[in-house]
Amino acid sequence: MFPQLIDTRPLRRAVDEALNWVVRNWGGELEAAAYPLLMLLNAIEKLLIATPWWLIVVILAGAAWLATRRWQLPMVVFVSLMFLGVMDLWQDAMTTMALMIAATITAIFASIPIGVWMSRSLRVRQVFTPLLDLMQTLPSFVYLIPTVMIFGPGKIPALIATIVYAAPPLVRLTDLGLRSVDPAVMEASRAFGTTPTQRLFGVQIPLALPTILAGVNQTTMMALAMVVIASMIGAGGLGYQVLQGIGRLEVSRGLFAGLGIVVLAIIFDRITQSFGKQLQARIGLMEAR
Repeated sequence: MFPQLIDTRPLRRAVDEALNWVVRNWGGELEAAAYPLLMLLNAIEKLLIATPWWLIVVILAGAAWLATRRWQLPMVVFVSLMFLGVMDLWQDAMTTMALMIAATITAIFASIPIGVWMSRSLRVRQVFTPLLDLMQTLPSFVYLIPTVMIFGPGKIPALIATIVYAAPPLVRLTDLGLRSVDPAVMEASRAFGTTPTQRLFGVQIPLALPTILAGVNQTTMMALAMVVIASMIGAGGLGYQVLQGIGRLEVSRGLFAGLGIVVLAIIFDRITQSFGKQLQARIGLMEAR
């Protein structure tokens, strides 16, 4: 046994009391601040559930065809979505997709500005890098403790925990993509008298877009990876089916719900990757000319 050098109980009590103080004094304000996230999630979920299944199949298969201009990926998307419908997992899949989309949209709006800020300031990068390391390595269950204490079980803590877990890759890849733009291109844009804002939106972001889209891909995959854990606090969806399979020892329920999560991951991973490769090819042609 490691010798007890100090008594850590006062420190633990201080941390618990600080969080309890936040819940007592700021719980209502924090719930009000997070209410737009709940509205976004509910709106996306209602839209997906109300949309006819065949229209969702057409939209996703069409996106796959636009991304590749080949029949193979649309066929994979079609068969995967048919699997969800045949196995009676469609509504749960739409609930899971809504959580993933809401978390990804929120992460995009929060992460890209931070990534731009990091790319422009070494000091900001030095501050945010350890924080991003902590967000990526801290066990996801740890996020659930304070969020459940503040908001109670439900969709808001599940969405917030998913956003915190999924956002770091997009921040990092936005920063990396913007800093990787060819200095000669940036110098040429300065020679034409462009402002920093014009260089950012007219040069850096378009050239860094494939890398940023790779960050969106990683954020989407990490959001899907959180669905089982998020279902423990009321997110529902396919993750809840997995938990029910564990609780009832129903192998088939857990297996098919797990395969449903894999299906969604394959669909969104392949589509976003294909769009990224398409952008890289276009930028390469532009540079070659």
